[in-house]
Amino acid sequence: MIPHCVDWTEIPEEVASSGVGKRVIAGEGASLVMVRVPAGVRADRHSHPHEQFVQVLSGSGTLETDQGARAFGPGSVFHFPADAWHAARFDSETVVIETNLPG
Repeated sequence: MIPHCVDWTEIPEEVASSGVGKRVIAGEGASLVMVRVPAGVRADRHSHPHEQFVQVLSGSGTLETDQGARAFGPGSVFHFPADAWHAARFDSETVVIETNLPG
C-alpha cells in the first residue's frame, strides 16, 4: 500500500549509468516520477505510448518537439500526448516531476 503522505527522500533512487536518478510512486492509474538529470545529458528523440506531463522544478535546458526548440527552466511545464516525440538537452543539473497517464 502506498502511504497517503510520503517524502521524496523516503523513496529509493534508481540511478542509471548516465547518472540520471529516478524515484517512482506507482499508482493504480498513473505514476509520479521525480527525475534528477545531471548537466550535459541529452535525451535523444523518443516517445511514450502514454500521455505525460512534466514540471521543471530546477535546472535548465532545451526541449525539442515537432513544434520546434524551446528553452526551459524552473516553472516550465511540458505536455506530451501519447506517441508524441520529444528530445531534450540539459544545460545544468535539472530536477523534474513526471506524471505518466496510461491510455
